[in-house]
Amino acid sequence: MDYDVLDLQLADKGKLRIEWAEMEMPVLRLIRRRFEKERPLEGLKLAACLHVTTETANLAITLKAGGASVAVCASNPLSTQDDVAAALVKHHQIPTFAIKGEDNETYYRHINSALAFRPNLTMDDGADTVGVIHSERTDLISDIIGGTEETTTGVIRLRAMANDGVLKYPIVAVNDADTKHLFDNRYGTGQSTIDGMVRATNRLLAGSHFVVAGYGWCGRGVAMRARGMGAQVIVTEVDPIRALEAVMDGFIVAPMEDAVAHGDFFCTLTGDIHVIRKEHFERMKDGAIVANSGHFNVEIDIEALEGMAKSHRPIRDFVEEYLLPDNRRIYLLGEGRLINLAAAEGHPASVMDMSFANQALCAEYMAKNAKSLKPSVYPVPPTIDQEIARLKLHAMEVNIDTLTKEQVDYLSSWEMGT
Repeated sequence: MDYDVLDLQLADKGKLRIEWAEMEMPVLRLIRRRFEKERPLEGLKLAACLHVTTETANLAITLKAGGASVAVCASNPLSTQDDVAAALVKHHQIPTFAIKGEDNETYYRHINSALAFRPNLTMDDGADTVGVIHSERTDLISDIIGGTEETTTGVIRLRAMANDGVLKYPIVAVNDADTKHLFDNRYGTGQSTIDGMVRATNRLLAGSHFVVAGYGWCGRGVAMRARGMGAQVIVTEVDPIRALEAVMDGFIVAPMEDAVAHGDFFCTLTGDIHVIRKEHFERMKDGAIVANSGHFNVEIDIEALEGMAKSHRPIRDFVEEYLLPDNRRIYLLGEGRLINLAAAEGHPASVMDMSFANQALCAEYMAKNAKSLKPSVYPVPPTIDQEIARLKLHAMEVNIDTLTKEQVDYLSSWEMGT
């Protein structure tokens, strides 16, 4: 079996951590039990380019239980948990290509290693696999029936491809499922981003000014959690509706050019490029801490910061100190990459349970329906979204009401007015 991981001797530790996560993933566990019986992915090869974490391992195990031949590679150079990658290879015989801290060349070599299996399904977090297939490995397209995409940034890229008419196979936007973005993006990102920033710096948030760039579901989550830890939160936005919502939620809203003079902590979550750039660094306080929790490290103009600095040095794990000509210091966390995975462990398993349940069921959906779908980006079928929510509530021992026949009739009628 081909693989490339840091050290197979880490596998036993990884196995225990995968089991620990599995206890908090009851929905995926139920799906795995059904997959073992029904084998809906039998005979299909699947390349999964995801953050290689304990939760992802449980997804890969579930996909394999469903009959798929699975190959895994990392979707970010700093997000791999090396013990988990080793465990997937040694204990689950799943070819895995991922090493935490790998350079850009190795990152894309690992993607191509996973693609060497000639997959029929792709599973992405950021659309890098789809990008490689459409630019460098077009020979694989004839074998691929469909794919899924995990995150906001990837969905944006894929919709751009579809709009330009270059997307060659159908892909389900898992990110847009209610049971994904309303929970994973908000509660998962909110908790794990703060976790990563605090682990990296050991700084107190209470009493600080915390600048959140972007008030999508991820930004909402980080703003909520930063306020919960006592920070005064400033939100920057370009969308007037989201900015208005942030104001109504009780946050200060200001342009970045004004926020930079006040911020002690900065976190970007926009999915766009150079949200924090040279003119912003020029006005930051001495000791400002800058992090990113968007998928790619382009949200912070790191090249501009390096060009401004007279020197820089690593001062803690995942903390780089940049000394500016006027002796102000700016601290960049995790190389500007996803701080929740670079310096922490990513989202808690209980929230990834829903996200990866969507991935598993959408892979099954693609296996059954891809032949009838044109190359485009598709929403998660509402029946899948509803079923995942139902299973999650059941696992949490939460009961809800059901409509009476009278209520069903009322909602489907137009005759009954005031």
